[in-house]
Amino acid sequence: MRRILVTGGAGFIGANFVHYWLLRYPEDKLVVLDKLTYAGCASSLDSVTENERYAFQKGCIGDRSLVQSLLLKHEIDTVVNFAAESHVDRSITGPDEFIETNVSATHRLLNACRDVWIEQGKKTESHRFHHISTDEVYGSLGPTDPAFTENTQYRPNSPYSASKASSDHLVRAYHHTYGLNTTTSNCSNNYGPYQFPEKLIPLCITNLLLGKKLPIYGDGKNIRDWLFVEDHCRAVDLVVRKGVAGEVYNVGGNCESTNLLLVETICNEFDRFYQDEPELFESYPENWMAKSTASDAIDFVVDRPGHDRRYAVNASKISVELGFEPLIGLEEGI
Repeated sequence: MRRILVTGGAGFIGANFVHYWLLRYPEDKLVVLDKLTYAGCASSLDSVTENERYAFQKGCIGDRSLVQSLLLKHEIDTVVNFAAESHVDRSITGPDEFIETNVSATHRLLNACRDVWIEQGKKTESHRFHHISTDEVYGSLGPTDPAFTENTQYRPNSPYSASKASSDHLVRAYHHTYGLNTTTSNCSNNYGPYQFPEKLIPLCITNLLLGKKLPIYGDGKNIRDWLFVEDHCRAVDLVVRKGVAGEVYNVGGNCESTNLLLVETICNEFDRFYQDEPELFESYPENWMAKSTASDAIDFVVDRPGHDRRYAVNASKISVELGFEPLIGLEEGI
């Protein structure tokens, strides 16, 4: 039986992970720690609030004394750290919060775990600190460059990716210096239920429902590898249970797509969906399909600063060593 502290568990990926784990591991207990900032939504966890194996604590990962008390009170042996500021656009206009949360607060979280698990000798052998990171720490790829591997040099190009790169290095250092049993996964772009509508896919869906245009940066040919969030949860599951302490695992969806092609796919699905469900026009009378086809909503806007051209993830290590393969393709996921 595991006792897991899920930080950022009311956020998009964290909430999906909570639902995933409670469903699959009926003996385990989960404690969620979340600050409930703008992107943390307590209602994403409404369906599990009555579960006796679940507990929620509002708070910040940077509150070292709070984290220590949770680790001791609930006899936590595993931390899965989803807590992060994650939107590149916000990091460009306000980088300070990204440095505070992704670097300083993450460091205090690591310190709390070190104090309880190492210094106090609690769960010394069985503990695990798993850190969720991003492929953006590796920088940008050219059209024909090979995909990122775990040995790719870090070249972060935004305050967001720089802050996540910093946290990755701290996690590595706490393993090699203090003996904390850590693992890190660097994932590609996630999408799925509960995602906050500042990210591309839910933004497009929301804007189409409200009759607004779909902003696409530059020429729309920036390429990302898309990973359905439940596939990501499966990967984290494997790393937590079977991953080697001190190792890093890249997690990808094997679904590279330009932003423009992705948005066109969403538009095609909307057109089809509204033809099949005409009563939806009553629920969303301002929706774009009431005046035109969805693809007419596409609007090219000025590119953002430092916009990486392409990300691609080589996930062969987690495939070969832990048996992970993504199950949901992009069109199915959409």
